[in-house]
This record gives sequence, structure tokens and C-alpha cells, in this order.
Amino acid sequence: MSETTRLPKPVEANWEWQYEGACRSLPTEMFFHPDGERGPRRKAREVAAKAVCASCPVIAQCRAHALAAQEPYGIWGGLTEEERFEIISKAQRVSRVFTA
Repeated sequence: MSETTRLPKPVEANWEWQYEGACRSLPTEMFFHPDGERGPRRKAREVAAKAVCASCPVIAQCRAHALAAQEPYGIWGGLTEEERFEIISKAQRVSRVFTA
């Protein structure tokens, strides 16, 4: 489940970017994998979803949201779950080095 304490307060201006998303009218199954999806089928779905993200006018806002909220599932801002986890983990490691 997403960590909701890191989400911005429910102010409309903070969420309006979602109306501009290239994914808005597409099926969610394109961005969120079904249980047990693996291998070439999963990779093909991720590539197709990332292609949509690549042309999206709000990719930066989407990516920032996904990283801030640590979205656990789906393609957000052109990043897979694993790619987001890697970015967040790296940022946490760097943060620990500079705060230690």
C-alpha cells in the first residue's frame, strides 16, 4: 500500500496535472500488471506503457508524485516499480551518507 503520509494535502491545484495525462483514457491494465505476469508478456506491456509516458505532457509531475508517494505498483512517470524502488533506495543511501 502507498505511504499516504507523504502525499500532498488534498488541494485541487496539486492534482490537476492528472487531467492532462496521456494515460487518462487508456485501460489501467496497460500500466498495472495482473497477478503472475512475467517474462516477455510483462516486458511488452511495460514497453507499451512507457511509450505512452514518453509522449505525456505531465511525465515530470507524474514521476515526482510516484517517487514522493513511493507508489508500489504500476508504471508511473515512465518508471516501473523496480526502477522507482532503485531510485528511492539510492536516494536513501546517499542521504544516510550525508547525514551520518
